[in-house]
Amino acid sequence: MLKRTRTQILQFTSIGVLNAAVDLVVLNILLLIWPTKNNLLLLLFNTISYLVCIWNSYYWNTRFTFRKQKRSSNTEKGLFFAQALVALVISNLVFIAGLAVLRAITFVSFPAYIDNNIAKGAAMFLSSASSFLFMKYLVFKRKK
Repeated sequence: MLKRTRTQILQFTSIGVLNAAVDLVVLNILLLIWPTKNNLLLLLFNTISYLVCIWNSYYWNTRFTFRKQKRSSNTEKGLFFAQALVALVISNLVFIAGLAVLRAITFVSFPAYIDNNIAKGAAMFLSSASSFLFMKYLVFKRKK
């Protein structure tokens, strides 16, 4: 069981790197087209990039990381998207909080795109960690 968990963590991390790239690329394209410091627009952009990432995550994780546990049922899909919604809330909260902290730091000032990407990195890390736990122990849990 420990070996399986280690393997799943490695697979999940590899897929996570791909998801991180997708997430960052989509966010930065949106910010390139519509540069903003408006928190509501930033939340919208973060949500859009995260939703694209979720579709990518579902596809790859059901085919590799959790393929032995997947059942492809409506319940499983519903649980997956429910955990994704919780992880999206975590992502948005951490993203906005990270931006607030970075904007409050007065002794060093970064361009907005650096602040956005630092906050996005923290949001991705914490939402990914919660996603793994939700998927392993709720969405794709093995039946005994």
